[in-house]
Amino acid sequence: MKLGILDYGGGNLRSVINAFKAIDQHASLITQPDQFDSLDLLVFPGQGAFGDSVRQLKETGLWQPLKEWLAQDRPYLGICLGYQLLFERGEENPEVEGLAKYQGTVPRFPSLPGIKVPHMGWNTARFADSAHPAWKGLGSEDVFYFVHSYYPQPADRNLAGCFTDYAGEFASGIVTDRVIAVQFHPEKSQRAGLTLLKNSVEHLAKQG
Repeated sequence: MKLGILDYGGGNLRSVINAFKAIDQHASLITQPDQFDSLDLLVFPGQGAFGDSVRQLKETGLWQPLKEWLAQDRPYLGICLGYQLLFERGEENPEVEGLAKYQGTVPRFPSLPGIKVPHMGWNTARFADSAHPAWKGLGSEDVFYFVHSYYPQPADRNLAGCFTDYAGEFASGIVTDRVIAVQFHPEKSQRAGLTLLKNSVEHLAKQG
């Protein structure tokens, strides 16, 4: 299976590449539109602002092939911003349209007593369907590393593959036949994160 990691100039990708190496998967960086054609699985790990990332993707020519990849329902693994951009709009830059693969928005965590924004550090994920292959070998005691001020809010709650509690409950990931996307960082989440990456590659490889 040929994995490609989307590199539009934003974020540090080294830890993501190393995480795939740790599960014996080679992943190449995708920097040009014509590199999509040979891929079996597209990985989009992102950091930064919603609007700035859309601008960078468009400037590098990666926006349109990314939209086409999703429209064709090809295997996709999204991390952090790669999850948020799947929705229509984000509160951070409401004038900027996201990839709109799914209906929904990306609001900011509310300012509440005792709640720090960004949400940073270790937290759990509650699986909507613990029998799904994505969560194989994972349980309620496992923790994942988060760092974000905004969170996806899918219009269809049934789309959510896992939930996390912070300033209330939010959908910390989605799971479909050909899309797995999470708000936390598997590449920084030690054993649990590597398990999820391994499971995701195996599951999405069967769907391609």
